[in-house]
Amino acid sequence: ILMRTQTSPMQARTLEKHDFSQGPLKMISPGVVYRRDTDDPTHSHQFHQVEGLVIDKHVTMADLKGTLQVLAHELFGDKFDVRLRPSYFPFTEPSVEADITCFNCGGKGCGVCKNTGWIEVLGAGMVHPNVLKMAGVDPDVYGGFA
Repeated sequence: ILMRTQTSPMQARTLEKHDFSQGPLKMISPGVVYRRDTDDPTHSHQFHQVEGLVIDKHVTMADLKGTLQVLAHELFGDKFDVRLRPSYFPFTEPSVEADITCFNCGGKGCGVCKNTGWIEVLGAGMVHPNVLKMAGVDPDVYGGFA
């Protein structure tokens, strides 16, 4: 028995099994995960991860951005700003890192946020067409974000 390092496998399993004739795929997969990290104010060896996946016709980066903004405000509160930075993940393209205003300094810059005013909270992106193909989903018809 191994402690899981991510909740991502649930996305692939759900995508492969989903019947799109029944409607779009919208799912979240929360769970406790474990990493070989040294604990500090922004890292922990154990934390709760939430994976999300939306696949439908006409899903855009604007849908992803709006979803991330609502999620961040619901989880952390309206006093936190959200920013998206370009990033790289092998299963999404384009990919982004989402940051929120530092909880410790309110965006002024401190040791917790490495004087940037921001704390990275998640990675996301548009599902790569090859991922859809591997799951038997036509990327010319469907798209989505994770």
